[in-house]
Amino acid sequence: MSEATKGFWAMVTACVIWGLSGLYYKMLDAVPPIEVLAHRTLWSFLFFAVILAVKGRLHLIRAALSERHGRGTLIIGFAALMISANWFTFIWSVQSGHAVQASLGYYIFPLVAVLLGLIVYREALGVRQWVAVALAATAVVVLTLGLGVAPWVSLILAFSFGTYGLIKKGIKAGPMVSVCAEVLLLSPIAMVVLVGYHYGWWGAAGSGHFGQDLKTSALLAFSGPLTGTPLLLFAYAAQRVRMATVGLVQYLNPTLQFAVATLAFGEHVTLWHAIALGLIWSALAIYSSANLRPRARRVAGTA
Repeated sequence: MSEATKGFWAMVTACVIWGLSGLYYKMLDAVPPIEVLAHRTLWSFLFFAVILAVKGRLHLIRAALSERHGRGTLIIGFAALMISANWFTFIWSVQSGHAVQASLGYYIFPLVAVLLGLIVYREALGVRQWVAVALAATAVVVLTLGLGVAPWVSLILAFSFGTYGLIKKGIKAGPMVSVCAEVLLLSPIAMVVLVGYHYGWWGAAGSGHFGQDLKTSALLAFSGPLTGTPLLLFAYAAQRVRMATVGLVQYLNPTLQFAVATLAFGEHVTLWHAIALGLIWSALAIYSSANLRPRARRVAGTA
């Protein structure tokens, strides 16, 4: 099996894990989202720290936090806030019956990333890319007018992940080191949350769910590997396949999320959702064709 083929299947596996993760967090719907997030943060840090320690790369975390004359902590801290907002919103959406909106958010995300690239890095957009962004914006307007409220879950997920990707673009550290640094900075807050549940700061004393029963405790602990494994697979794939392939395979994630929301959770899809989804799919098709066309021209030019 070639390296490119290995990378492709690593990418597919990562997206399948992300796409089906809603099933996992639905099993934790008795646990408050903030408590799930706190456990996800701490166990993710442990997962990455162990791997880095085994590889003898644990010292790179300090180097990452010291980047840019000490501003690395500030930059990574902001990235940590964005990814924690994304994680919390996703967990809440699954537990609260808004998984369809969550899937729409991850469909919109690539187009938000294009828009942020234009605003921050002045990356030029072609006509097709402008059309794709306009269609995505129209989908948001359709949902807002049709449902009588803006699709906040979709927008928060799309913009938090888009902003996170924008920040990560300026971080020199590798993906595993930078993510470990992010959850390290979040760990003190996660500890306060969990200690608060244990001592009754947020309600009745001993209301924390870890240790109450084996199943819940195991699910909370496994949230670390569940978070870390697809990130490692994604990093492995990104080094071996073309970015166009990465972009296209990523659509498997929200597609599976949508299938889980409708088929497993039984969430209702309104006519407005259907129209918005059609607009978003059209936007993604146009966006993908715009990205693939230059590649096709380069291949043809070398033939």
